[in-house]
Amino acid sequence: MNRPVVFICTGILALAGCFSACNDLSDNYSANPNLRLGFSTDTLTFDTVFTAVGSATLQFMVYNTNKEPLSIESVRLANAGASNFRMNVDGRSGETFSNIRILNKDSLYVFVEVTVDPTGSNEPLLIEDRVEFTTNGVKQTVLLQAYGQDARLIRGGWVFDRDTVLPAERPYLVYDSVTIAKDVTVSIEKGASFYMHDKAKWIIYGTIQAGGTLEEPVVFRGDRLDNLLTNLPYDRISGLWDGLYVKPESFGNVMNYTVVRNSAGGIVCEESTPERLKLTMANAQITNSSGSILRAVNCRIDACNTELSNAKKELADLRGGEYSFIHCTLVNQYRLGARSGQPALTLANHIAALDDGEAAKSVALKKAAFDNCIIDGSYSEGTEELKGEILLDKKDGEFAFYFNHCAVKTLQTTNAGFTNTQFITKTYSPQYKSVGNEENNYANDFRPEINKDGEGKPKEQQPVVGKADRSITEKYPADRWGVNRLTSADGPDIGAYEYVPEPEKEE
Repeated sequence: MNRPVVFICTGILALAGCFSACNDLSDNYSANPNLRLGFSTDTLTFDTVFTAVGSATLQFMVYNTNKEPLSIESVRLANAGASNFRMNVDGRSGETFSNIRILNKDSLYVFVEVTVDPTGSNEPLLIEDRVEFTTNGVKQTVLLQAYGQDARLIRGGWVFDRDTVLPAERPYLVYDSVTIAKDVTVSIEKGASFYMHDKAKWIIYGTIQAGGTLEEPVVFRGDRLDNLLTNLPYDRISGLWDGLYVKPESFGNVMNYTVVRNSAGGIVCEESTPERLKLTMANAQITNSSGSILRAVNCRIDACNTELSNAKKELADLRGGEYSFIHCTLVNQYRLGARSGQPALTLANHIAALDDGEAAKSVALKKAAFDNCIIDGSYSEGTEELKGEILLDKKDGEFAFYFNHCAVKTLQTTNAGFTNTQFITKTYSPQYKSVGNEENNYANDFRPEINKDGEGKPKEQQPVVGKADRSITEKYPADRWGVNRLTSADGPDIGAYEYVPEPEKEE
């Protein structure tokens, strides 16, 4: 069995002209064994690396913070000669190098790349080695760590033409398209993960049924496991893959405890009929899209305990059909660039003319029902009624909607479609656990939070906590994380998540 291979490129950031001008400066390099090198990290750790695919390059730096230049006697891999690791130092390949000079107050870059041969195991395999630096007889090391993971590679455009169950033993690495043929059902077991490559997508003519659980969700995400920046993982970046396209003839799709993130298009339900249930989402999270999160034309979609969040365009663009959203959180705090002008939620009873010449047409919005839902985002409530983070785009024809015990970011209205609704404004707004920023590596957590003063009293009025319709909640007693809404001291709350107070600190 082949062994893991790690490729290490070390570039020395010193001016070559300086060395050539100085000729032999060996007498000027300190021999003091008390002088030490500094490192930007003591452990260089990769996230999971898929076998036979490789990884992005990571780096660390070597510093000479001393007042005197140093000559590093050797730079070598600890397992040199036995591990198939190889190194490139200053343009030279090998396993051991001598007399690497580093001026005072200067530094070296060390770039590390790892490739892993198949492990034959369903579990990740820890791979380790050390880069050893010896200076004036003193040895210092930087630990290299990576987890190798076998994955099932999907390449060349897979088509499922018969009913199939996809197990969760190993992750799936999807390089292009996955198609489910008409009248075919693909069932996905709990815990399955699909790592989608650039432009990869699912095309669903048949039926997809993702059966995740709270402890073991089904996950669709991009395949980049490294960081774009030190504190910005690629897993926070949108547009890493295409999306899921549900074709007109596809019905009965289910996403239970399913996470879909990092896509360009989210979930697209193409023009269909509301006579049959197109998609059910329960305890799902669809997030972080460079386009929209959910688009549907003349479909029937049911969603409960589901989060739709963070998109350059709409979180939900629903045109014609029948829709039911219960205890859902729709919050658009997209931070990866400017939003494109669309509100979080669009309801319409028409579709525009298409580029292929098909004329604009009406599509009856038979029902768009929102119970105990949050519709919020980074836009203001607006200066016109029924604007802000919603758009009710009505033309001639049927247009039926209602918001019951919801929190909606729009100007307060007497429109009959809003009952017992909390209208979110700049000064009357939900607080959330975390809205992505540099301090938390741009992670988002849209569970409600209550900011309290020194006496433990809320600083602001809350439009979410304790404002839900209890008669609706009784049918959905647990939130997306399994918290019981009916026994919550402050609940039940609007949205997919119940407020959970922080435990009191002991004196």
